[in-house]
Amino acid sequence: MKTTERLLNAANEIWQAYHEHPFVLGIQNGTLDKEKFRFYIIQDYLYLEEYAKVFAIGVAKAKSLETAKLFSKYIAVMNGELDVHSGYLGKFAVTQEEIAAARRSLDNLSYTSYMLRVAYEEGEAEILAAILSCAYSYEVIARKMVQQRPDCVNDPFYGTWIQGYSSDAYSAGNVVLLDTLNRLTEHFTEGQLEHLTDIFVACSRYELSFWEMSWHQVLNNTSRLVVL
Repeated sequence: MKTTERLLNAANEIWQAYHEHPFVLGIQNGTLDKEKFRFYIIQDYLYLEEYAKVFAIGVAKAKSLETAKLFSKYIAVMNGELDVHSGYLGKFAVTQEEIAAARRSLDNLSYTSYMLRVAYEEGEAEILAAILSCAYSYEVIARKMVQQRPDCVNDPFYGTWIQGYSSDAYSAGNVVLLDTLNRLTEHFTEGQLEHLTDIFVACSRYELSFWEMSWHQVLNNTSRLVVL
């Protein structure tokens, strides 16, 4: 079994919950309250600022030029995501001043702090495992939306988001991430694979919490936990 298959199997129940979450279903069906999406898009923009730093650390941690180029190239790929976000921020008339003054939610801070800790303390494979839970899950979610409701890509508001994450171009970047992680971990011990799985599952839980946080528009939350 490939490492990525093992990781996905371990987080399967969490990933299935993504598809059933009301926020995700709202995007798919075009019924999501736009104020909820506005909250999400601002928080996700702030998230991507920290997410980019994880890739930057990956460049320094890479043991080969090939892997360093992968991390570096993905920072450029993220510009496409930021363009989509900027488009929505424009629709909501959110200024750069508002973005700069925005507070990261507790879920957002916890998630990015965890990923950055992995990046600083672990190696290239562990960084890829942390990244993959976000990067690949968005593709899986968007493609499931298209499968369930093919015309969702034509939604006048949410269609751009769905098109971006279900596109072949976005998928191609994930194929490289998946293949690289499998290659780097080909000779990992059982203990190393278990540790990698723990990281991937933890980040998958954070992803679910991010959807939940966006649904409830919660900045500070010390009582709500998503338990699976």
